[in-house]
Amino acid sequence: MNRKELNPDASPQAAFGARLRSAREAHGWKQEDLSAMMKYSSGHISAVETGRKIPSWRFSRSADAAFGLQGAADTFERAWREIQHGSLLEGFPEYVGHEGRAAEIRAYEVGVIPGLLQTPDYAAAIEAGHVERGAITPEQAQERVSFLGERQAMVARKPPPLVHVVLDESCIRRPVGSPSVMQAQMARLIAFAEQPNAVLQVADFSIGARRPFSLPITVLTLPDRSLLAYAESATRGHLDRETNSVLPLLTAYHHLQKHALPQAGSVAMIDQVRKGTL
Repeated sequence: MNRKELNPDASPQAAFGARLRSAREAHGWKQEDLSAMMKYSSGHISAVETGRKIPSWRFSRSADAAFGLQGAADTFERAWREIQHGSLLEGFPEYVGHEGRAAEIRAYEVGVIPGLLQTPDYAAAIEAGHVERGAITPEQAQERVSFLGERQAMVARKPPPLVHVVLDESCIRRPVGSPSVMQAQMARLIAFAEQPNAVLQVADFSIGARRPFSLPITVLTLPDRSLLAYAESATRGHLDRETNSVLPLLTAYHHLQKHALPQAGSVAMIDQVRKGTL
């Protein structure tokens, strides 16, 4: 049997794989045994162990469950975050962990469609722009798009969270990618609005000074009804768990929804933009 020797010092990805193999063998498990517990094929596990495949957030969480590491300080999920550090904004993976279990998600976005509602082609076009100006590598761009798909899948769980999204009008006006990419993205927004757990509004330009936010913001209501806010600077993401500072943001979000177009009017505007009639 050919056994590839692992070098955990080669990279965070290699360290993850070496640790996975070591933990598996310490339990006396074959790859087939771990496969049954994690619901991943033995080939997938082999590829992660030998560094041929990058572990996903879901894979790392499944590994933590298999080895009983939930709540521990040194989890596979934490190791996954180290792998993603080069391609994802610092603080963002931690936020996504909370987003994946939130009861309610309230998001406001400026300039671009928020990630939860992006089509793969729209997301790829955004990342291609980052690659073109040298901000990230093509490999990191691919990782970001793949991660977005996993993030969207987590939020599509059963039962799903309530998702409130307010788009600044600039989100639907700014072209990203080809016209066909934008057409598909607008159709995705309209389909989202039809979901029973979704509220979609557009804060049109006429809202003017009544707009309470100048930058994107997300407020999560967690299963225990606690609140968490997330915002980004140019260099990192910021989580705020302090009730005294998050509650005013939630109040401001309600004011934003009050002044934004109602959902029917928002969908009509998006459809007009999609058809090129507005």
